[in-house]
Amino acid sequence: MTMQHNEFGQPIGMAVDNWTPRPFPSPKPMLGQYCWLEGLSPDKHGDQLFDAFGTDKEGKNWTYLFDGPFDTRADFDAWVERISKTSDPLFYAIIDRETERAVGVASFMRIDPANGVIEVGNIHFSPLLQKTPLATEAMYLMMQRAFDELGYRRYEWKCDSLNAPSRKAAARFGFTFEGIFRQAIMYKGRSRDTAWFSITDAEWLATKTMFKAWLEPSNFDTDGQQKKKLQEYAAEYTE
Repeated sequence: MTMQHNEFGQPIGMAVDNWTPRPFPSPKPMLGQYCWLEGLSPDKHGDQLFDAFGTDKEGKNWTYLFDGPFDTRADFDAWVERISKTSDPLFYAIIDRETERAVGVASFMRIDPANGVIEVGNIHFSPLLQKTPLATEAMYLMMQRAFDELGYRRYEWKCDSLNAPSRKAAARFGFTFEGIFRQAIMYKGRSRDTAWFSITDAEWLATKTMFKAWLEPSNFDTDGQQKKKLQEYAAEYTE
């Protein structure tokens, strides 16, 4: 990329021509071959999510989330009711096509249409969703909406810097690590250093190609096990 300079000889950022603010995301379903995502509904998804999250018997999957675990079903229902009504973050239920039941949630958040920046967050994959093609496809579908459907320029992932599984997932999904914001926030009575990751629109084509190749049915054996890792496709399409 050629560096641009202004009339004073100072280096400046590349011009963004004909930019208009991006549309705000909607709860319209995102359809995949292994799963789909739809706007979170307490009536439709509450029981299913309670059962799915309940398979995490120790509640350790809630450690790095802002809410939970919940002492009672009433507390859980109140949480689902509350988050289903927010527009930022905008929550989706992740539905397993095989069972047609909700097995996790994720959201678009810190939505900045003026600058074309959007974050994926509040990701809670139940044990029924973790380490499955559905989990990877759900993240791909949300990226596809942000970049292809809505035209955002930057897609962010943030997490507690101590959350090793989340940092590993971000790297696997093609995000670039950008650094640590020290003492960025407090939650659950403790301080959090936040790790920042991103994908830009310039990187999206290679990232999309990686996801599509990995998600092909031919990449899975008869037991549903992957033949090639996502990172192997990443190496092919980012060289």
